[in-house]
Amino acid sequence: MPFIRITSNKEITKKDANFMTMELGVGIECIEGKTEAWLMLEFKGDALMAFGGSDAPCAMVEVDLFGAASEADKSAFTNSVCHIVNFVLDIPPERIYVRYLETDTWGYNHTNF
Repeated sequence: MPFIRITSNKEITKKDANFMTMELGVGIECIEGKTEAWLMLEFKGDALMAFGGSDAPCAMVEVDLFGAASEADKSAFTNSVCHIVNFVLDIPPERIYVRYLETDTWGYNHTNF
């Protein structure tokens, strides 16, 4: 049950979001037990953002996970995310943050897991 939010100060078009949806659906499988079937995504473009004192293109990628993931899996997924965001939005990887939040309780369909 991963949820990924990508926020950027660059425009994210519907075409961009659709392409990243496909690519992240494949990439999420870097994390053991995670699949596209449970992946929810949110894209926020044109945000007022600055990184390192500059408003040059940047992105914040938040990855919420039900349960924990290994450091190796998170590293592999970070690499995938940076490639995808760089390719689609032309944001250099050194201007992309990826944050992981792991939780032991996740609600879905009237119940908690």
